[in-house]
Amino acid sequence: MFRRTFWFTTGVAAGVWATTKVNRKLRQLTPESLAATAANKALETGHRIKDRAIGFALDVRENMAQREAELGDALGIDADPELPAPRRFTAIENNRSNPKYIENTTYSYDRNEDH
Repeated sequence: MFRRTFWFTTGVAAGVWATTKVNRKLRQLTPESLAATAANKALETGHRIKDRAIGFALDVRENMAQREAELGDALGIDADPELPAPRRFTAIENNRSNPKYIENTTYSYDRNEDH
């Protein structure tokens, strides 16, 4: 009698365990669950790529500054050269009393010409 009860209980436990595992797997394979899993993996991958790209950019910037310093020392260039003053040219003369028109030009004003 004890032997039958033991095996009956073992069978019930195994059945409950197997049913639980199958139901859990079925829930994981629903379209909503698959979409959520794919979205989470995509976000994780995006964050990883972003972190690697930021690290790469910082390494490039650091090495660039180091190489510029090396080249500056080798060529004897000052670290802070004085830049020339910005130049300003007037693009259009603001003379309204005597407007100048260009006559006999070869320019075409047809907007459809380039298409």
